[in-house]
This record gives sequence, structure tokens and C-alpha cells, in this order.
Amino acid sequence: LGAAVKDLPLVTAGSGLAIGLPANWGFEPSSAAAQLPPAGGRQAVVAGSVSAATNGQVREFLSTGRPAFSVDPLRIAGGEDVAAQALAFADKHLADGPVLVYSTESPDAVRSVQGQLGAAEAGELVEQTLARVAQGLIRRGVRQLVVAGGETSGAVVQALGLTGLRIGGQIDPGVPWCAAPLPGGDTLHITLKSGNFGGPDFFTAAFAVLTGESE
Repeated sequence: LGAAVKDLPLVTAGSGLAIGLPANWGFEPSSAAAQLPPAGGRQAVVAGSVSAATNGQVREFLSTGRPAFSVDPLRIAGGEDVAAQALAFADKHLADGPVLVYSTESPDAVRSVQGQLGAAEAGELVEQTLARVAQGLIRRGVRQLVVAGGETSGAVVQALGLTGLRIGGQIDPGVPWCAAPLPGGDTLHITLKSGNFGGPDFFTAAFAVLTGESE
């Protein structure tokens, strides 16, 4: 398929087709293409997905005793500055390792909130709050960021003004680490995970993969 689409001006597809494209211009696949700059800075996870997999990943993270802050849509709707509260919590813990800020809930809890606020409004409130949290985390020196949830990922990428990503190696099937330049010259290592991707220990395993501690 890679050879067949050589003359097309625009191609959209998955990574399988992408692997077949470089040969059209005389390039060979290379493992060096997935090498990212060395990672540094603080570590954080922002999770907005309500999928079963992300619920499990949040539970696994909590079971390790690591610091986590739960975002309550009803408190946001009530006028509280939940993003500021989450960042104040992060200030106390970022120096000691990854911090999780999450809005992930059980299906029953999600339905209850949606019943009170409406599904669209509840989703918008959470996404914009988590996007503000991501901005604040970057200002606090986070340079390794895991984002869970498709809509959350879109909101975070827009809020951070990311216009391009260099794709690195996989953490789990279908989920790679990426690198993006930040204003001022720093590099942000970020992974954008759809809700149902990744194993139960994805949040902690992701940082181990990036820093080489899993080898």
C-alpha cells in the first residue's frame, strides 16, 4: 500500500501504512527515528477519560499511595476554582514524583453528574479545568506529562499551544511518548492516551519507559 500511494498528494491512515512510505523516497526504516531528546523535569498525569481502562489505571495509581487530586464537576459548576485547588495540591507533591489530577469516575457517578449538569456541560467543564491544570503544571516545571482521554488530550494540546509532535517509542501498543518544543526552548515529553488504551499500571510504567528505568 505504501508503494501504491506514492503519487497521492495527501494520505491518511494508520502507522502500518506509514511504515511503507519512506521507501518511496529511498529511505529505510530506522529505530533511530523514534529516539527522543533526554527527558527531564517534573512528572504529572492528567486524566479525564471515564473509560474502564482509565478507571483501572487511576485505581492502580491510587493503590501505590502516590499523590492524586480528584476533580469534581459539581464543585466547578458551583463556582469553585478547582484548577487552582489542584495546582495548590500539586505544589506540595511535584518534587517527590508523579502527581495525578483526575476526573475519572465510575459509570454510575458519571451518569449522576450528567443528570444534574447535562452531558455536554459536564464534559466541557472538566476538559477546560484539566486544560488549565496542564498549563499550570507546565509553569511549575512539569516536562513529562501523561494525558488520558481523547477529548482531554485535545483540550490540553490546544491550551499548551502545541503545533507538532515528534513521535517516539511505544509505552503500550498504540501509545507512544512524543516530544514537543515549548516557548523558551524547553522540550515537553507528552503522551496522549485514548481512554481504553494501556495496561493497569500505565501511569507509572510510562515514566519508567521514558527515563529508562524499565530496562
